[in-house]
Amino acid sequence: MTATSVDNDPLLTPAEVASLFRVDPKTVTRWAQAGKIGSIRTLGGHRRFRQSEVRALLDAATDDD
Repeated sequence: MTATSVDNDPLLTPAEVASLFRVDPKTVTRWAQAGKIGSIRTLGGHRRFRQSEVRALLDAATDDD
């Protein structure tokens, strides 16, 4: 399920981001811990990722190919 942040940018779960990049969700979590992608923590401590930032990173990754 995709939530929406205060600025109306949809928030994605690690699993949703992982499916876009075709990697394991744990890889997405490691990217966030390493600062390669920004994340937001929910009140329950779960990570969420701004769709706009994910799309920009995905576009940059495909431009490199």
